[in-house]
Amino acid sequence: MSARRVGLSAGAGVGTGSLGDVSTATLDQALDRFVRQVGHWEAPRWATALDGTAGNRADAVHALVAWVADAAADAENEPRRPVPRLTNDLALVDQLRVVVADLLAAAPGDAVLAEAATRLTALRHTL
Repeated sequence: MSARRVGLSAGAGVGTGSLGDVSTATLDQALDRFVRQVGHWEAPRWATALDGTAGNRADAVHALVAWVADAAADAENEPRRPVPRLTNDLALVDQLRVVVADLLAAAPGDAVLAEAATRLTALRHTL
């Protein structure tokens, strides 16, 4: 499933011309690019250490998944909950798709969507 379909299935109104649509489209595009870059990775690539951090690539993506989940919870006025770290790092892309769809469904403000897209793009460049 493409990232754009995830955004649309989550109720995003891409194409109606409002500023929110720009933020939604930007997040959809950032997710799509991220998935194309890392979606085919195998376990050794996920386990590669990141320069200047104590963690690896999988740790960094999981931290982003948790941030997006928190942003969705905040937008829905729900309590934040820990995002489980699954034993198979190959599932991180799917986890990210799910929490981005949740965020889009929560319809947060444009600033939150823009921040999510910025964080996703920055992480893609870091990886």
